[in-house]
Amino acid sequence: MLRVLIADDQALVRDGLGMILTAQPDITVVGEAADGVGAIRWARELTPDVVLMDIRMPNVDGIAATVRICAETSARVLVLTTFDLDEYVYDALRAGASGFLLKDMRREELVNAVRVVASGEALLAPTVTRRLIADVVSRDRSVRPTPSGPSRLAGLTTRETETLRQVARGLSNVEIAAAMFVSEHTVKTHVSNVLAKLGVRDRVQAVVLAYESGLVAPGDAGEIERSTRS
Repeated sequence: MLRVLIADDQALVRDGLGMILTAQPDITVVGEAADGVGAIRWARELTPDVVLMDIRMPNVDGIAATVRICAETSARVLVLTTFDLDEYVYDALRAGASGFLLKDMRREELVNAVRVVASGEALLAPTVTRRLIADVVSRDRSVRPTPSGPSRLAGLTTRETETLRQVARGLSNVEIAAAMFVSEHTVKTHVSNVLAKLGVRDRVQAVVLAYESGLVAPGDAGEIERSTRS
């Protein structure tokens, strides 16, 4: 049974999310929080698998709460956002979030997202997430290659580096396999090795490092996004 904690300052939103999730046979909502302080507290005490985290909340906001939860618990955080809050998405990525959900999502998207993140994957495949990452990073002029970034990538093999580049561009394992002319199983092995060598939690964190190290430029993700619509 997947355990979910819902953090949002609007009671109606919490109720709506809770009703959708508890209707699933494999998901249970173990708690709710109306602010970041409560989210941190209940994440520690209730040990959820996934935390649905709103960004704008009183006392402690969702970004700060995500930092604490990712550092102090094993819970994975799914950030609830809207397009007018794009400026916060990169902050959430760096804080340790494993993915994003738009507040106008369909109920099946919510359920799928919880299951994907709980399984240890990061929610990077959906088109909207590719667009969010590409847009936020391209508009965030503070995102520049960091001195330590390239050195962290130095331990990767040529194939692992190429795999990371493709992950950062928004490709799924199946798409990467086709692009690199290898099996999907081989791609999964490369991805696992990349995460282990870089010491990151999941694909989202690997993407952040790829951008910060200069391995991938913001426009690259946009190219992939355009190609998926053609």
